[in-house]
Amino acid sequence: MRKVIFAVGAALSLGAAQAQNQTTLTVITHDSFDVDKKLVAQFEAQNKAKVRFVKGGDAGELLSRLILTRRAPVADVVYGLDNALLARARQMNLLQAYKSPLLSKVPAQYRLDDAGLLNTVDYGYVALNYDRAYFQKAGLALPKTLDDLKKPEYARLTVVSSPATSSPGLAFLLATVNHYGETGAWQWWKSARAGGMKVVRGWSDAYYKDFTRAGGKYPIVLSYASSPAAEVFFADGYDPAKLPAQSPTANLLLPGSTWLQLEGVGILKGAKQPALARKFVDFMLSPAVQADIPTRMWIYPAVGGIKLDPVFKFAEQPRPAPVKASVTANPQRLVDAWVQNVLRAR
Repeated sequence: MRKVIFAVGAALSLGAAQAQNQTTLTVITHDSFDVDKKLVAQFEAQNKAKVRFVKGGDAGELLSRLILTRRAPVADVVYGLDNALLARARQMNLLQAYKSPLLSKVPAQYRLDDAGLLNTVDYGYVALNYDRAYFQKAGLALPKTLDDLKKPEYARLTVVSSPATSSPGLAFLLATVNHYGETGAWQWWKSARAGGMKVVRGWSDAYYKDFTRAGGKYPIVLSYASSPAAEVFFADGYDPAKLPAQSPTANLLLPGSTWLQLEGVGILKGAKQPALARKFVDFMLSPAVQADIPTRMWIYPAVGGIKLDPVFKFAEQPRPAPVKASVTANPQRLVDAWVQNVLRAR
């Protein structure tokens, strides 16, 4: 009996020791990150490691947190910084370069940077969505231009996320600057806000609290061009073989309002597990993960040739206007100018 007890105790002690000695990789992400736990478990088993995920808020908040903790990094890997935030991350020297071999399978137009500071994992289109039922019931025509949207009859129906704290909000800000120029963009934002457009902290607040589909008061919301597909996918009784005629929401692709967003994964400067971090970057570009993320995060996989769920017929891939180099050179300057000229303007 004592031998059995000793054997069990020894086994427990050995297991505890192994768990204690197990390598832990810390990955910080934006709040919308989601990957199949089974895939993560496979990565852990293959690398004899534990992956610890830390949610860092919306992508804008995530970047701010990384900047504040850059002398003592809170993670090894970051996922969720995008093409609108990369310039600031580069300026603050947050990332160390690593180009995954799998990046060769990502089309050139979707690669974030040549140095490999961020390896593109996915892409999507920031776009305005509207609630079909609201407009049908109200008998209201849809706005056709951004100039229409700033008018009170439409502005008071619109909710967007803040460029200062939200990556979709920043993308929308950059789209308006690209469309109108800086002076024109500040005038547009001030007119839209004066007309009743609501600005909230993040995408989740806008979509899940203020949008009429969630019980809110605003039938126009800043979201993604793939959001109508998500509405169908999450409806009761979803059957990919029996798709409805249309989604309850649709895109409002006003000229100058859409933005191509490229999201990436990168290794933080000062990472405690750089070798394992490189393997995780490769993991995010692996076929299994690329096939998993579209119906989890409602974006397109960066790697070409991945088959999409049939529900993506309700998603659209618009063609945003070419972006002027000056718009992406220093997005933080534009955010600061937006705060000064729009948010604090009297």
